Amino acid sequence: MNSGFVVIGRNEDYRLVECLNSIIETGCPIVYVDSGSSDNSVENARNVGADIVELDMSTPFTAARARNAGFKRLVSENPQLEFVHFIDGDCALEPKWLGMGANFILSHADVAIVCGKLQERFPEASVFNRLCQREWDRPPGETKECGGIALVRIKAFQQAGGYRDSLIAGEEPELCVRLREKGWRIWRLDCVMATHDAAMTRFGQWWKRAMRGGHAFAEVSLIHFGSTQGIWKIETARSVVWGLLLPLAIFSLSVVEPLSLVLFAAYPLQIVRLARKEGWKSVDSWMFASFLVIGKFAEAIGILKYYISLIFRTQSRAIEYK
Repeated sequence: MNSGFVVIGRNEDYRLVECLNSIIETGCPIVYVDSGSSDNSVENARNVGADIVELDMSTPFTAARARNAGFKRLVSENPQLEFVHFIDGDCALEPKWLGMGANFILSHADVAIVCGKLQERFPEASVFNRLCQREWDRPPGETKECGGIALVRIKAFQQAGGYRDSLIAGEEPELCVRLREKGWRIWRLDCVMATHDAAMTRFGQWWKRAMRGGHAFAEVSLIHFGSTQGIWKIETARSVVWGLLLPLAIFSLSVVEPLSLVLFAAYPLQIVRLARKEGWKSVDSWMFASFLVIGKFAEAIGILKYYISLIFRTQSRAIEYK
């Protein structure tokens, strides 16, 4: 296939080696973009023959900036390419995926991006890895958004203007909004695309990741607030209500009437409702429901961080959980 790979990473260690090894045999050109790693990432990428781009550390790192830099290098060195496959350094490509993705996008001229399913490498290593596994379980078919691992039509990517460098999260769904505004379609196939290694073993890692999600909800929904293709307005509102407005209202009422604190029962009741919706006899359903509710607080903090940076006109810094 007339395609090349852009791999991004920062201190991914053995995960990057596995990622690169999984795509070498495709014979496609590879560009690795490093965001200030202090391990052997650059040397490991160079050893497999990848073209290396090391981002200027004086400018804040974002995955969007890294992908754009890698794309620019890839197409400048390989102008004949029609497609680019973006992949993160903590993912390993499934051997059969590229062929399946290529067959689909080649036979659907109006599809800008095709992706598949991600599977978590060690879902039983921690509850947080299992939450990631659940997050990756998305229905196949036409979709509004995709993640960072995807096969992309270069013509469509250039037409949309690539990723927004400044976004610290949510850059892929934001790009999908602009692509759909231009008439392009996004598609998810019912097959495994890659194996992801979240490596989340601590609550603090999961909390930061949820904060980053809230930041993305707020920024992307605001950027495309007036668009008919816009996303995440409802997600942002839910996080604000459950993670900020409701607890503030309850605490305010408790100053006048201490018994108002009983209203905090809304949270366990919400957990029960979500668990029953998912199948209440399953332990994982209760786990998923509990973290979904707890996550609203982290997301609300992420939303606040975004609006504070917007008010004071400061650049948001990447929220890293690894």
